Amino acid sequence: MDLIKLVEQSFQNEKVAEYPQFKAGDTITVTLKIKEGDKERLQKFRGVVIQISGADPYTKTFTIRKISSGVGVERIFPYQSPAIESIEVNKIGKVRRARIFYLRNLSGKKARIQEKKFVVKETAE
Repeated sequence: MDLIKLVEQSFQNEKVAEYPQFKAGDTITVTLKIKEGDKERLQKFRGVVIQISGADPYTKTFTIRKISSGVGVERIFPYQSPAIESIEVNKIGKVRRARIFYLRNLSGKKARIQEKKFVVKETAE
């Protein structure tokens, strides 16, 4: 058991603390480093988080879904991936489930997720 933890810690990425908190229903943009031959470029993948699985940061993954040219595209990202340059939260969604697989069967306006509204309370002085 200790050997597994030793190997996991050797692959540990220091950028984990820099990632913002997000959950299922949030719209996020993941910027990836892509190597093509000797060149390196950045690619952005923006979509809705449909699930987060795994308990600790070493085994944690999240799935993002987007619609590209009328076709649903899902991509699974390991939370500890060294290819992830940054994660940006664009919208905070209002959903009641942790895994929103029902989104796969919806299309058009029904596939939209409501955005969470924040109420700012002002103190009386």
